[in-house]
Amino acid sequence: MLYAGGCLCGKVRYRAEAVPVNERICHCRLCQKAVGAAFNARVLFAGADVVIEGRPAWSHSSPDLQRGFCASCGTTVFTRRLSNGVVGVGSGTLDDPSLFRPQMHIFTSSKQPWLKLDDRLPQYEEWPPA
Repeated sequence: MLYAGGCLCGKVRYRAEAVPVNERICHCRLCQKAVGAAFNARVLFAGADVVIEGRPAWSHSSPDLQRGFCASCGTTVFTRRLSNGVVGVGSGTLDDPSLFRPQMHIFTSSKQPWLKLDDRLPQYEEWPPA
């Protein structure tokens, strides 16, 4: 399956023709702040499977995690975990966001209290079991 997408202005694009490592919704405070929303819904791929076009800017939100964004329009597009090379793309940046099929909720200990999770997906207060 082809996953393709990019930022709001189109200067940063990506594509991945691969099976995702996983698809999950993160409720941690770092993700909430980074994307400006109650959670970060993202598709994770092996880094080698993601082709990036354009020049995203990168910042560290924690020692092991970088977030990639478009320096022109500000859209947060990527996450990149340095320890394992996994690259995440925000589900809202997909050209076809209906491709996103979440498998779990993580860091629900930081979930906003007004958000009700009734989708029957597994929920983990922090990281899921290895």
